[in-house]
Amino acid sequence: MNSPSEASAAGQAVYSKRILSIYDLWVLGISNSLIWKCRTKSILNWMNQSLTANHLDVGVGTGYYLDHCTFPDANVRLGLLDLNPNSLAAAASRAGRYAPEVFQADILQPLPAQPQCFDSVSLNYLIHCLPGELASKSILFDHLNPWLNPGAMIAGSTILAEGVPRSLAARKLMNFYNQKKIFSNTSDSRDELQSQLQSRYTDVELKVTGCVALFRARYAPSTTK
Repeated sequence: MNSPSEASAAGQAVYSKRILSIYDLWVLGISNSLIWKCRTKSILNWMNQSLTANHLDVGVGTGYYLDHCTFPDANVRLGLLDLNPNSLAAAASRAGRYAPEVFQADILQPLPAQPQCFDSVSLNYLIHCLPGELASKSILFDHLNPWLNPGAMIAGSTILAEGVPRSLAARKLMNFYNQKKIFSNTSDSRDELQSQLQSRYTDVELKVTGCVALFRARYAPSTTK
């Protein structure tokens, strides 16, 4: 495991076994539908459109999406990357049928060399949990890129705070999460996310549903900046 920063360690510490036991109900059930206004099914459908059978999931949560997604081939190579050991254990168990490769690491730090790269990567509800502003925490993409084959698809979702419609409940819950350092997204905006993606990738797509940005891009190292 690489050495996590203090801020990264603090951001992931909330995901205890107890919290993970209610995560699907509270986050994927109640919060997505009623507060963030982007149904979990929409995120899953977005992820399914970019999946390959050589896939890396970063910020694995409980493994819900890996349990419900549709890989294009029965012979799946699956990697799990997260800093939190509880999340890794939960996701590895839930996706056990794929015999996943498990990597415990801080995505905001350089990753160890990866001898076998991936053709797709998903990052669902990771970016808004990382410390810092989008301009600084987008270094995660630079750390991920050496693990990707040319042409690999990057897809994910993140909750934004600026330039998106937010109900009173969404504003209050987001403020609470930021105060507790569960979120760090007070200045995260669609324009900045798009700028960070376009500076690194081609074929960038970005769609906002409620407070959530769904994004997709292609890693083309010969043409990216």
